[in-house]
Amino acid sequence: MAGVGFVGLGAMGAPMAANLARAGRKVVLCDARPGAARALADTLGAEVAGSPAELAAREDVEVVVSMLPGAAQVEEVYLGTDGLLSETERFRPKLLIDSSTTGPEMAKKLHTACQAHPKKPLVVDAPVSGGVPGAEQATLTFMVGGSETCFGGAQPVLQEMGRRLVHCGANGAGQAAKLCNNLVLGISMAGVAEGLALGKQLGLDTKLLSDVLNTSSGRCWSSDTYNPCPGVMEGVPAARDYKNGFLTDLMIKDLLIARNSADHTEQPIPMGASALELYQRLSAEGHGLEDFGAIYKHFYSKKE
Repeated sequence: MAGVGFVGLGAMGAPMAANLARAGRKVVLCDARPGAARALADTLGAEVAGSPAELAAREDVEVVVSMLPGAAQVEEVYLGTDGLLSETERFRPKLLIDSSTTGPEMAKKLHTACQAHPKKPLVVDAPVSGGVPGAEQATLTFMVGGSETCFGGAQPVLQEMGRRLVHCGANGAGQAAKLCNNLVLGISMAGVAEGLALGKQLGLDTKLLSDVLNTSSGRCWSSDTYNPCPGVMEGVPAARDYKNGFLTDLMIKDLLIARNSADHTEQPIPMGASALELYQRLSAEGHGLEDFGAIYKHFYSKKE
């Protein structure tokens, strides 16, 4: 079984790496916070690499997975002076899997860089859907961009971290699917919060109203799996004061990627633009590090 290097041990990356270790993989961890990497390695019985270049030179690492906050971090980890692809003669990985959300252009840039590298590693963009609960329970959906050969090579590793793998097309297609998904997600979360807040002002119990939504045409992931209203569901960020979820600032980043892509293709996204403005206001008020469902608490429910 191929050894896997994992770069990026945030709220999503750490449980994904843990699932690989539980599947029997030899896992080598790398993170900008060495202490976090060492702590998780002690828990998993894994090893630690001091830098991406060091990780790429290890003979026991055939696959590298990255889960990073954004395009800037991905560029540094892959293309920086101490990045994975800076290693040439000793470069060992045969496959690189980037599960960060960066947009199609960065995925295509990585593909071009890999083609120009002396060892020509295969690369796929494989962003995810399912949030922290999906990462913890290995039920993520991976949207994969790359050749059929690359997709086939990535499947064994991705299946240990997720439940559904969707081959979306060539390099960049996985990122395109992810940005469209998160565009819809950002809009739907704001819509669910808006409807629940109005219902409460009209005297409805929010749990009852959520049950109505979830058995009616208003049903969506934001209502039946990740409800933003406290007291409706257990085990979601709304039940823990919006901590340990999908950060509002990350939703802003994804909606900005969607907006940039929309501008590039001259495709209007007025609802996405409105949702982006709401989340930017939420962040400007100091809530950028809370789960994006906090839009219910801080914007729609200020009368409560």
